[in-house]
Amino acid sequence: MRDSRPQLLDVLFDDASSAEKGPLHNVQQRAVALLKLNRAVKGLLPAQLHPWCRVANFRQGVLVLETANASWMMRLRYEQPSLLSALRAQILPSLSSIDIRINPALMAKGNSQVQSAAKMTENEQSSAPMRHLSQESADSLRGLAARSPEKLRKILERLASLAGERANATSRDK
Repeated sequence: MRDSRPQLLDVLFDDASSAEKGPLHNVQQRAVALLKLNRAVKGLLPAQLHPWCRVANFRQGVLVLETANASWMMRLRYEQPSLLSALRAQILPSLSSIDIRINPALMAKGNSQVQSAAKMTENEQSSAPMRHLSQESADSLRGLAARSPEKLRKILERLASLAGERANATSRDK
């Protein structure tokens, strides 16, 4: 049976300072193992599940995964058989099953991760160079428009008139 009676913090820290023994060292080893397992599981899951799923525990051959809500739980259940077989083959041969539980606290964390990823995408798009139509290209389009049917000629002339403007400043109203 486990020793579950309260202990003084001084005793815990003294035990932790001694080389590789004591309850804090065991907790640290368990946390590191779960972090590695979490990275491995996320590597096997589709990218859209990453912010909404994490490893909560591994005990007695059962991997406990947490997810944000029932919707993500259903998506995770769809991936469960392939995840189970991949984890058995690569990391945990003793894995017998995967238990999926809902943890609403992941919803807030997942939302912040998704929003920060969206901001990074917006920043990358705003820093992308704008496309410009050169005068030479515009002249070529005008020459082509002169030999084209009426409907196509109007479209090509409108496109040629955009030479020197920014690509975002175009309008379909013209």
